[in-house]
Amino acid sequence: MTSSSLTAAQLAAYIDHTLLAPHAVPADIERLCQEAIQYNFAAVCIHPCHLPQAVQLLQKHPTRIGTVVGFPFGTNTTEIKAAEARQAIDQGAQEIDMVVNLSAALTNNQQYLARDISAVLAPCRAANPTVTLKIILETAVLPTDVKIMLCKLGADLAVDYLKTSTGLHPAGGATLEDVALLYQHRGSCKVKAAGGIRTADQARAMIQAGASRIGTSAGVTIVTTCN
Repeated sequence: MTSSSLTAAQLAAYIDHTLLAPHAVPADIERLCQEAIQYNFAAVCIHPCHLPQAVQLLQKHPTRIGTVVGFPFGTNTTEIKAAEARQAIDQGAQEIDMVVNLSAALTNNQQYLARDISAVLAPCRAANPTVTLKIILETAVLPTDVKIMLCKLGADLAVDYLKTSTGLHPAGGATLEDVALLYQHRGSCKVKAAGGIRTADQARAMIQAGASRIGTSAGVTIVTTCN
């Protein structure tokens, strides 16, 4: 079966059902988790402050629980990012989406980037079972050579996913070209497409380009309008 013929249920298995609005309240998190259960989404992605509620709601369901570190701009210090990751894992996070420091990326400061990513990767790998780490590159901001450098760095450090975008940067979100580029240079990593994906056709196209996960706040719309 090609990605163009993926059914609603098959698409749901790719989706990180995402709610990162700063004004989200417990009722919103409950709705998100109930939708994840109803449609069997791969994961939910929420702010760290909502982890205890999500863990309670999803404790008997296979949907994974993800959160963000260094969100939304990646400018937190390495020590803060590591502490965020450790606390999130202690609270039940199974997946961490970490925003890469754009300043360090744009200045090709690979030593800083390696230290920054490694500091978050360490508690992910120390957890039992291990926790998935996705690094968010904010591809719309970066020149091609920097994207390739970050792919190589992520592969060398053995992170789990290279992710396109936070979905909040004004420069834009995921593009098919960027997903294909990350896939080409991914090494052993997988690719998560996120940012501006709103329809089943868009999701299928991202999967065709190489994405193994789709980050979107429109998961319900995608699976209920799939044809």
